[in-house]
Amino acid sequence: MEIICWQPAGVSLALIALAEVGDKSQLVCMVLAARHNRAWPVLLGAAVAFCALNGAAVLFGAALTAWLPQGWVLGAMAALFAAFGLHSLLQAEADEDEDAAEISGRGLFVTAFLMIFVAELGDKTQIAVVGLAGIYPAVAVWLGATAALVLTSAAGVLAGKKILRRLPLVWLHRLAGLLFLALSALATWRLFQLIQ
Repeated sequence: MEIICWQPAGVSLALIALAEVGDKSQLVCMVLAARHNRAWPVLLGAAVAFCALNGAAVLFGAALTAWLPQGWVLGAMAALFAAFGLHSLLQAEADEDEDAAEISGRGLFVTAFLMIFVAELGDKTQIAVVGLAGIYPAVAVWLGATAALVLTSAAGVLAGKKILRRLPLVWLHRLAGLLFLALSALATWRLFQLIQ
């Protein structure tokens, strides 16, 4: 077996990292890590989700989009982000001194995995991975894209833990709630555009 071409892996890493900085998956990682003050389950859940998503993108390409209509993905994303946003806003009403309900490491891993998986399914980065896999060797694209997504998620986890130390928890909940409701509204708007 030939050595993996590192140039296509580097191109994939750079393009996907630039596309993902500030995207919703970073926000999910930041909020989960900050809220539960546990980084590893969040990062591992995100990494497993990205491995699976990039694998599907590389293996199935454009056929994946044909199997799952974009409307379904947008609807699931809108509902998930709305629920998470409302939960965050309701949590903000709780006593500032009260800690957030602790989720086990396994529960936090599953939460991170599911949120990232649903949010990124059919997203611009997955479509970019499909396109890159049509040009470059699949293994190199998968390695570069997955490394980029894990690194940007790690940056989100670290940012979440730093913000929690400086901001009162109640303000973090309010900010997260508003941001997730805005993402839900954006997904709903895109769904209505798709329907028309």
